[in-house]
Amino acid sequence: MTGALCPAPADSSAASCNCVGKPQRRALVLLSGGQDSATTLAWALARFAHVETLGFDYGQRHRVELDCRQRLRDGMAALRPDWRAALGPDHLLQVDALAQLGSSAMTEDVAIAMLADGLPNTFVPGRNLLFLTLAAALAYRRDLQVLVCGVSETDYSGYPDCRDNTLKALQVALSLGIDRPLNLATPLMWRDKAQTWALAHALGGDALVELIRLHSHTCYLGQRQTLHSWGYGCGHCPACQLRARGHAQWLAAQHAPSC
Repeated sequence: MTGALCPAPADSSAASCNCVGKPQRRALVLLSGGQDSATTLAWALARFAHVETLGFDYGQRHRVELDCRQRLRDGMAALRPDWRAALGPDHLLQVDALAQLGSSAMTEDVAIAMLADGLPNTFVPGRNLLFLTLAAALAYRRDLQVLVCGVSETDYSGYPDCRDNTLKALQVALSLGIDRPLNLATPLMWRDKAQTWALAHALGGDALVELIRLHSHTCYLGQRQTLHSWGYGCGHCPACQLRARGHAQWLAAQHAPSC
């Protein structure tokens, strides 16, 4: 095994990163079209010589997020020449088996609520485990050494497949299963939403923040009719509330007087 999980160090988001001195490793970013995956794509483009992206169509209620993926890719390629040079092919897999296993508020038009086990009914059991397993299979075929995903244990809905221990165990299992070292990078694992906005700003300034604000999608209900200061969404579902609160906290921190 090479390396453990790779949360980004505090000083790892310098916007001055370029291809010179980048590790020659090849990465695969799980790009859903949401804020977190968009930020991790920028993070990967600043760090790796070659970056491919992977999305999943699993019958999600907010399928509009898939429409955001190419706009995010195009926007990031336009931000920096070195990012454009590093950005490789995009891949999209159909994973409708998840909806066949059972319904959730992510795949069915039902009200979002908490379940008896303490998890929200937006939890899709095994989703991230399946996604990362498929990503590992693609990485094997494409000679990619690093999987990058935007899961977080700091500011999330309690999903067990977003926990650090889950991802560490999965990294070991995947590396053994494909019989080659595979690094699973989770740069947002210990960042809350405010810190995720801050990371985007550090990586690409106002231009990247605006790209993510306008062209990423977070709302569980798939609503893109209303534009808020933090982006499009219903403004009421848990995903919108997390994103809105994080954006407000990031703006407040920017304008707070320095000591």
